[in-house]
Amino acid sequence: MNDRAALGLLLEHGPLSRTRIGTLTGLSKPTASQLLVRLEAAGLVVATGTTEGGPGPGAQLYAINARAAFAAGLDVSPRRIRAAVADVTGAIVGEYELPTPRRRAADAVGQVTEAVGGAAEAAGVAAERIHRLVIGTPGAFDPSTGRLRYASHLPGWHSPTLLDDLAAALPMPFAYENDVNLVAVAEQRLGTARGHDDFVLLWNEEGLGAAVVIAGRLHRGFTGGAGEVGFLPVPGTPLVRGVARVGGGGFQELAGAQVLPRLARDLGVEHIGGGHYTEVAPALVARAAEAGDGPCRALLEAYATALATGLASVVAVLDPELVVLAGEAITAGGEPLRALVEAELTELAAPRPRLLMSSVRRHPVLRGALESALAATRDEVFDTSAGTSAR
Repeated sequence: MNDRAALGLLLEHGPLSRTRIGTLTGLSKPTASQLLVRLEAAGLVVATGTTEGGPGPGAQLYAINARAAFAAGLDVSPRRIRAAVADVTGAIVGEYELPTPRRRAADAVGQVTEAVGGAAEAAGVAAERIHRLVIGTPGAFDPSTGRLRYASHLPGWHSPTLLDDLAAALPMPFAYENDVNLVAVAEQRLGTARGHDDFVLLWNEEGLGAAVVIAGRLHRGFTGGAGEVGFLPVPGTPLVRGVARVGGGGFQELAGAQVLPRLARDLGVEHIGGGHYTEVAPALVARAAEAGDGPCRALLEAYATALATGLASVVAVLDPELVVLAGEAITAGGEPLRALVEAELTELAAPRPRLLMSSVRRHPVLRGALESALAATRDEVFDTSAGTSAR
């Protein structure tokens, strides 16, 4: 317990002296010294420099051995796979992006191994040295069948043997998680939701989804489908039947990012460039947020109402402490959009959760995958009671 406490302090504060570690943990100097000797022998801590500025010689500083272990994360979408490797301190040391154009016969196993290998090579680390990999995908793998559900738009990922095939091909243990759930992990550990045990995260990019955290833990549901709010029937759109077949539902049709270019045209907002809707939608929202009035303001207000319409059902059921708004099609609207959604939600729902914009903006799915992989990796390599774990 003392060893793990000291390692946690070094992760949080960076290099510390023996005296400072003793003060923060409440341990005596001899006990702190023994602890550091033990951690150095395990390859988990290294001596690094000395303190400066005081009279006499500086005190020796100790830091986490960043190369004691590595973890990796993947963010999988229909158009690309992002991969990254982090050292045990959480610093990203290698990244790789693999374009994956939509193909019916996509080789998911080959894509994953290529992406992991590319990130490991960029990090200068053999893939075999990666302790843990977490793969983030749209939808969720049904624990009873092993099939990916709620993600018909991800070709090549629906084989019932995919997880077994990945286990056979990868040189490290791996876990899988819904992409929006991983954004919630990133926000809970690094961003807006730090210190909050009950919150909902609403995400809008390639698809519209949510993550639900209750008592500090992700709520996934019986088949992993908790948070698939894009399928919600909502006022303002026709009732969608056969949602599993069509891959969408009422809330997606009302407020999904793909709707914004059409809504802009209907309101007379000049079209912004071309490209995929995941690029056009944030640009439209950002422009609308900057406008004081006119068609752009009408676009922002209509979008805010659409988002609040679906959120009203979510907060009525869950009554969360906090709602985090995430995804480029939302965060591009900044405070003007957040304030409008909050005002509309106040009118539509009895609960009054706080609404905040996400703060983990760079590759949040990938960041959440890395945080999940790092948590498991640290649990493994920081357990010095079993002997030297670092490689």
